[in-house]
Amino acid sequence: MKTLIKSGRVVDPANKIDEKLDILIVDGKIKELAANIDPGDADVINAAGLIVTPGLIDIHTHLRDPGYEYKEDIISGTCAAAAGGVTSLTCMPNTSPVNDNLAVTQYIINKAREKGSANVYPIGSITKGMNGEMLAEMGELKEGGCVGFSDDGLPVMNGEMMRRGLEYAKTFGVAIFTHAEDLSLVAGGCMNEGPIATELGLKGIPWVAEDAVTARDVMLAELTGAHLHVCHVSTKGSVDLIRHAKARGVSVTCEAAPHHFMLTDEAVRGYDANFKMNPPLRSQDDVDAVRVGLADGTIDAIATDHAPHHIDEKNVEFAIALNGVVGLETLLPLTLKLVSEKVLELSQAIALVTCNPAKIIGIDRGTLSVDAVADLALINPNTEWTVEANDLHSKSKNTAFNGQTLRGYAVRTILAGKTVFER
Repeated sequence: MKTLIKSGRVVDPANKIDEKLDILIVDGKIKELAANIDPGDADVINAAGLIVTPGLIDIHTHLRDPGYEYKEDIISGTCAAAAGGVTSLTCMPNTSPVNDNLAVTQYIINKAREKGSANVYPIGSITKGMNGEMLAEMGELKEGGCVGFSDDGLPVMNGEMMRRGLEYAKTFGVAIFTHAEDLSLVAGGCMNEGPIATELGLKGIPWVAEDAVTARDVMLAELTGAHLHVCHVSTKGSVDLIRHAKARGVSVTCEAAPHHFMLTDEAVRGYDANFKMNPPLRSQDDVDAVRVGLADGTIDAIATDHAPHHIDEKNVEFAIALNGVVGLETLLPLTLKLVSEKVLELSQAIALVTCNPAKIIGIDRGTLSVDAVADLALINPNTEWTVEANDLHSKSKNTAFNGQTLRGYAVRTILAGKTVFER
């Protein structure tokens, strides 16, 4: 099977390519990149006016499968991914049962392989049952296909347990994904601590709840020499801590979610629980710091923390609503918005959602190299569209961007040479 993608602007940061090229795909792999390739007997896709990139990679999602399929499952979640130009994603282990054993890992991988519209790479739990008391069988999980370990949704509060987790993960050559949050400092808070929380009569979560655990885990990574990945960085302090750690040579990477570089706690004024997430939306100073961190390379990846919830879990009082928002279908335009706002160059932005996250989890995706698997996104960068929650492919509709007009979307998503989404 041959496909020729013709006349697109090819942006491949891994290979420092940004030019008008054709891409020939043969049997699911990239065969040639060049100008004016003879199509021969290939099916031709006209990409004139489009940006052609490696398929996007989201290294922080919750597919809710197994156990919470009423919110999302592997089929619907990967359909949402494909609609957003995402061809590879990781799924966090806070399922039911928790992904702390080989059976759950294999279930996820097999279902994704048979019925999914994207590559799914499981993240195994650090501790059994995510209860922070005993390490999971990391070797078995890694052997079964897990690409990292996390108790995401919960921090590992015991420092000794976190140290041992880092040491074990190091022996298997994978990262620990830390959810940096001191629960004793959260103490029932539901939004960012500050003047707005006071005005609204809502209990706040101080910035130090995140910074304290970020600092501890960075020091543990320095002690052990293990790879620490800090999830959903949202505070100025955490960005600074990670920047200084990198300067010292600590093996630390991190990610930022679009809602943390696009929204502030001002959004909570209407008590809409679609603006309730963990970490919470922060102050403008924090948003500015996250943007600087993206621009200067302190922050390595953009990841959505895609967290679907049923409407009945969101359409309640703000303080008791569940945390999280869906994000797979708005990842691309919100990342491109950083380009239009001159925070990032286009190649920087694409790297944050392709080759950089691929490197963090150690997968052979995120490039358009010859002989690479042909996972691609064809992007219309200019057309405006309005986010309509009910039109999202995810089962859950809890987006923080409902009704907003965004610019840019995937018009076609190709997975191993086959079109899995076309707008």
